[in-house]
Amino acid sequence: QEQLVESGGGLVQAGGSLRLSCAASGRTFSAYGMGWFRQAAGQEREFVAGISGSGGKTSYANSVKGRFIISRDRAKNTVYLQMNSLKPEDTAVYYCAADRRPWRTAVPGPSEYGAWGQGTQVTVSS
Repeated sequence: QEQLVESGGGLVQAGGSLRLSCAASGRTFSAYGMGWFRQAAGQEREFVAGISGSGGKTSYANSVKGRFIISRDRAKNTVYLQMNSLKPEDTAVYYCAADRRPWRTAVPGPSEYGAWGQGTQVTVSS
């Protein structure tokens, strides 16, 4: 059974850093675009960052551009989200997701993700 498992969340002070990991199992996701989303309490889930299946392209929400970096290790079937200069407004449950189709050259759009992890809580204190 395919599965995406996030880890690395926690409590951090504003200005600090965290690195989230998303480990895939059950099938190889190395050819699939991957994304990170987040959902704060009482708000809708929003796109944070994505990386294409071909690996050549990344995309970020304006709110995290310049602070967050998405990367992947194909050999480990794992995607990362390095989060720097964290702000209280980054507090949310962070989810990783996998594209429905492999080898897409573009970063998947929000409706193109077909597999989701269970989420990991990130809390940034002021």
